[in-house]
Amino acid sequence: MSRPLIGVTTSRRSGWRIFPLVALNVWLAGGRAQRWVAGRDAHIDQVDGIIIGGGDDISPDLYGGRLVTSARLDPDRDALERRLVREAFDYHKPVLGICRGSQMLNVALGGTLHQDAYGVYTASRRVYTILPRKTVRICPQTRLAGVSGQKPMQINALHSQAVDRLGDGLKVAARDLGGMVQAIERVSDPFALGVQWHPEHLFYARRQRAIFRALVTAARARQDHRSQIEEVRREVEMVTE
Repeated sequence: MSRPLIGVTTSRRSGWRIFPLVALNVWLAGGRAQRWVAGRDAHIDQVDGIIIGGGDDISPDLYGGRLVTSARLDPDRDALERRLVREAFDYHKPVLGICRGSQMLNVALGGTLHQDAYGVYTASRRVYTILPRKTVRICPQTRLAGVSGQKPMQINALHSQAVDRLGDGLKVAARDLGGMVQAIERVSDPFALGVQWHPEHLFYARRQRAIFRALVTAARARQDHRSQIEEVRREVEMVTE
């Protein structure tokens, strides 16, 4: 069985820097990655799972929010990623959202965002670093707790927005010490997890690698299922010839 193929969306501006690091994490987890950007072909039926990557802010037009003048938007990327998230659930394929990707997972399912998350959660520690300088608490009885354990986790932070109202079928999986949502997940299958931090920068940490491994494991299960269906189809064709 070949390595599961994971489609990875990235920013057209900075994705060339980030994609190799995400691809490394996917490879270490047993998969292989393919980069997707707005304006190029991206078909959910050609991959076994997807990662919605970090980068640009999500347009508030998608959830009825207020435009912040400092926001850096990419409407074409918004449209691509929202379509891919919805199609992933239609095709029963796993999704991992990273930072912006976690927010897009929420928005694609009808949720909303805080444009200025630290203005709302004033008790949350504001840090902007790829180093693990922020503490989050993992919620009990969540998929994330099963993947990375329930002990408090040290993470990095490069965001200004965060989840507000949850999208359909989602629940909170982690919060920081000030109460801000730091991870969300889908209540039912297929596997869907969104983390507000950037685990690709923390590949040296076992609990962060486990997040990518969970995605690839779910993608491999989907790959096996597809292979079984193809085998049955070939057997049926042989019988009916």
